[in-house]
Parts: sequence; C-alpha cells; structure tokens
Amino acid sequence: MRVVVLADTHAPRRWKTCPPAVAACLRGAGLILHAGDVCTAEVLDELAGHVPAVVVAPDRLETEIDGVGVAMVHDSGPASGRSTRLRRWFPRADLVVFGHSHIPMDHAEAGQRIFNPGSPTDRRRQPHGTLGLLDIADGRLIQAQIVAVT
Repeated sequence: MRVVVLADTHAPRRWKTCPPAVAACLRGAGLILHAGDVCTAEVLDELAGHVPAVVVAPDRLETEIDGVGVAMVHDSGPASGRSTRLRRWFPRADLVVFGHSHIPMDHAEAGQRIFNPGSPTDRRRQPHGTLGLLDIADGRLIQAQIVAVT
C-alpha cells in the first residue's frame, strides 16, 4: 500500500486548494496520514476526495496499517531526546509520524522509525515544500521517502 504523509498544511492561509504536485502524489495511494495543523475541515474533505485520510486530532493517534503499528502526534516536543520520548509515548509503534516543526525527518533507532514529512505549503526555512511517501506491505515498512513538491 502506498501511503502519502502530510503535515502542517495550514489552510486557508497556506493551503488554498490541493497543490498539483501533491495531487500527483495522491494518485495511486491507498491512504493519507495527516500529522496535524490542517486548520480547516475543507482540507480533509478535499483529501478524502482522492483517498481515505486519517488525521491526528487533537493529540495522539495509534493505528495499524497492513500489520505495521503506526502512531501519530502533531508536536513531538524538542529535538533533544525526541527518539527516546517517542519510544516512551508509543512503545509498540513501528513507525511514529509527527509534524509541527515543518522540518522533514526520517530516522530509525532501536527498531522504531520516526518520520516528519515537513510541510507541502509552508516550508519556512527549508529549501522545498515536502511530503512523505511510505510503501507498506506484508506487515513491513518497505520504503519511506521525503519528496519535494515545490
């Protein structure tokens, strides 16, 4: 299953409508994970017009995707100690998706992968707006990547 990971779309200030590069990534996806700061329900309605969307709201969410334990939180706290903190919050999760910083991150440690897709619409000090793509099959996260969309 292809999963598109979004965070920090900040509608309507930043996200007026689904950017074409984001829509292109949604083609062929089976699920969208949104790690927060959606800001308006219209964004979720628009995304759900492509494929089902799961959003972390308001605080934390834990689910399973094709046998992979997935946790989501918007704000993972300070960078210092993040891996340890997320392991404590979500001890059973294989993958933890978070947002808030707008800084893309893909880091694996002690059997848990932590993943921030960045923001497709509010790049702040990053060179590009980004989103994440996950490929999940047979109970495993096969591939995770950060993709520039601006």
